Amino acid sequence: MNSKELIALEDRYGAHNYHPLDVIIDRAEGVWVYDIEGKRYLDCLSAYSAVNQGHCHPRIIRALKEQADMVTLTSRAFRNSRLGLFEKELCELTGYEMVLPMNSGAEAVETALKVARRWGYQTKGVPAGQAEIIACNGNFHGRTITIVSFSSDEQYRKDYGPFTPGFKVVEFGDIEALGAAVTPNTVAVILEPIQGEGGVVIPPDGYLKGVASLCREQEVLFMVDEIQTGLGRTGRLFAHQHEDVRADVAIIGKALSGGVYPVSAVLSDREVLGLFRPGDHGSTFGGNPLGVAVAREALRVLVEEDLFERAATLGAYLMGRLQRLESPHIKEVRGRGLLVGIELFSESGGARRFCEELQERGILCKETHTHIIRLSPPLVITKEEIDWAMVQIASVLE
Repeated sequence: MNSKELIALEDRYGAHNYHPLDVIIDRAEGVWVYDIEGKRYLDCLSAYSAVNQGHCHPRIIRALKEQADMVTLTSRAFRNSRLGLFEKELCELTGYEMVLPMNSGAEAVETALKVARRWGYQTKGVPAGQAEIIACNGNFHGRTITIVSFSSDEQYRKDYGPFTPGFKVVEFGDIEALGAAVTPNTVAVILEPIQGEGGVVIPPDGYLKGVASLCREQEVLFMVDEIQTGLGRTGRLFAHQHEDVRADVAIIGKALSGGVYPVSAVLSDREVLGLFRPGDHGSTFGGNPLGVAVAREALRVLVEEDLFERAATLGAYLMGRLQRLESPHIKEVRGRGLLVGIELFSESGGARRFCEELQERGILCKETHTHIIRLSPPLVITKEEIDWAMVQIASVLE
């Protein structure tokens, strides 16, 4: 079947909850993907940063195949020979004492919200049913009912109420607003160190350090959603480490498995995650041997191929090239590492049309919040590939 026929099948039988570019990807390798007709494209989205290690990394695929021949799922009713090794290696890499593995990013966020409330009741002494969690305007933490309960995007909330209570939303980057929102019943602050879906929004210098300090002073858990920004994307293991702070709870996913299998995790110390007891929380697939075998190799690839440093170096190079563009459409270029946003003037007609033009020239990226083009290629991209991409980007934006 050709692309047109396959698009028609999706449109007829699939729920229309996405608005993808009309390209049918059939295979991929490294930073390149190929449509069903054989045309090659440079992937500048990385499945929303899930493919930091590049598409179909041979080491990760090998780990998948080897484990698939042994055992794929045991459930947590039994132990498996891979889980403990994964937990040990992830804790040693990140510096946390405990990990709770899940599958999707939204599952991991829900897990963090649950343990924060439990910590508030059992450790801080908040009265039963009164726990409050503070989030930030412009956030994106997933799409479950509870998570959209504290979203500030009306589309994510429309017709899904009634919503879960117990959340406050303050302006991202405003430490004074955050301080004013804290009460004796506040158990946690949850935020993205850089708001990716929100438009690659970077908070003011010192903000994350201020949040960490405020949380420590007020006996509140500082929880960071590093699902999109973590695991090398911004040039460090975690994006919040750019301000030399350590979150009480870190939430990761996406690149944890190199885009090969759904794996996510919540990281914290024993005083927090140690509050869970058997039966308090769970997942049939969370921590399954296939997923953790893939994740172990995905983590090794990040470290052994020095992808953190590549993101830092090549991200600075890409940002510099973009900032030198002489374009009547560009309002601002911002980012960190290989997570870059190009904000366009409102009169430019939106980012979608530029993404479609870039698709025609062999680059796949996606608009966010109508007027922002997000560029986040796999961390294995080369300087030469960035140079090629810049020719196409300049031709469209200049």
